Amino acid sequence: MIGKLTGQVDSVGEDWLLVDVNGVGYVVHCTLQTRTSVPTDGRPTSLFIETHVREDSIKLFGFLSTLEREWFTHLQSVQGVGARVALAILEVSSPAELELAVTGGDKGPFSRATGVGPKLASRLVAELSDKPLPRGIFAPVGDIANAKGQVAAVGKSDDAPNDLIVRRDAISALVNLGYNESRARDVVAAVQRGSENDPPIDELLKKALVEIAR
Repeated sequence: MIGKLTGQVDSVGEDWLLVDVNGVGYVVHCTLQTRTSVPTDGRPTSLFIETHVREDSIKLFGFLSTLEREWFTHLQSVQGVGARVALAILEVSSPAELELAVTGGDKGPFSRATGVGPKLASRLVAELSDKPLPRGIFAPVGDIANAKGQVAAVGKSDDAPNDLIVRRDAISALVNLGYNESRARDVVAAVQRGSENDPPIDELLKKALVEIAR
């Protein structure tokens, strides 16, 4: 069972990435957000993997955070929701948005997904509201590496104070990992307010990922 892959993105398809791990290419199905967030210039990337084994096939589904992977599995606990529909839901809504939808009884985020009609959207909200929500328990351990990669791609500005630069880059990294921007801003700001000194980007991201997964 494959749980995580670290390698270089060889090519990008319509709904998949080809990840080269020491010369072996793995086809990993993933959302548009993941396909556009991973580096394609030879830098390594890590994806958390959900492996589906069927009689006639083995499919890998990849995610930038364990929280997103947990939601992928959680969504499929509802009758009528398979891997294709679960991935379509995560294509249009982040884990934070899905949590708000379930707790608020809002079927809108589910209805936006391809393959989800009004009845299925209502059933998703009803059934998931009776189940414990994913919390991404192990997210900070793995996501920080991906977050660093996102930060590396964000341009710096010498005109802004360092704490604002760090805050901006941390928010950008969290958004690229699939978290809601408003939630990311609130969490990063809260972590900065609760720190005695201005934490460096690595420390800020680690604390933010712990907080956002609660």
